[in-house]
Amino acid sequence: MKRALALWGILISATLVNATVLVSVNGNDITSEEVNRVLMEGTQGRFDSLPTDKQSELRQRMIDGMIAQRLVFNDAQKSGVLTTKEFKSEYQAAAARLKMQIAVKVWEQRQFDAIKVNLKEKKAYYDANPDYFVDKEKVHARHILVKTSEEALSIIKSMKGLSGDRLKAEFIAQTKAKSMGLSAARGGDLGYFPRGQMAPSFNDAVFSMKEGTISSEPVPSQYGYHIIYLEDKMMARKMNFDEVKGFVEQRLKMDKFKMYIDKRMVLLRSKAHVTYVK
Repeated sequence: MKRALALWGILISATLVNATVLVSVNGNDITSEEVNRVLMEGTQGRFDSLPTDKQSELRQRMIDGMIAQRLVFNDAQKSGVLTTKEFKSEYQAAAARLKMQIAVKVWEQRQFDAIKVNLKEKKAYYDANPDYFVDKEKVHARHILVKTSEEALSIIKSMKGLSGDRLKAEFIAQTKAKSMGLSAARGGDLGYFPRGQMAPSFNDAVFSMKEGTISSEPVPSQYGYHIIYLEDKMMARKMNFDEVKGFVEQRLKMDKFKMYIDKRMVLLRSKAHVTYVK
């Protein structure tokens, strides 16, 4: 099961955008592809389902960790660590472990790639599971996060009477100047998200708002007090087959893969000599 989850993360990460260099440390690049791959593997393919602010926090922590790792490695090189007996011993042991892990990974990928799913199977799965393919109601919101309700009320009052593009522009300007949220540099943009993804108080407030308006009262959460701007609403809808056939194929391939692996393990064990040593 763990192998299947790991492979699922790899499959999802392969759909991400092309790699771009995020930061260079003494000439050693850290790319978006590298960061995305580690994030997807670390969350077992669920990174994209996390709240936007949580995604930003995890991504920055990952980048900071990679920077620190490269800095320490550079210092280790300069201080001669790579020529020591301890390093060579650890390296050889790690290389042996890595050899097995890579062989298993490549073997699994080859088994997975060999699995085929035909159009009839995909359509049957789509028709049999209509609830799986409902694109839930979503909202596109921005927020300003401050420490006190008094500060939040002051910001709300300062935008009283504004509407349309003037309200949006002022909201973004005040977000960049006053918000302590991780999304402040993006004008508080949280992107689109469905019900239940944000804190309950935030969720209840934003889904009751009208497009192009801000919350009339501060919205409390464990992080502080929010002022919300609702940019857009998307109603729930049934996705058509063409939209989801790629996902359906991967889902069916994964199901077949897991069944194949279970059978293959039974066969391999039946031919092997496995002895438990006390």
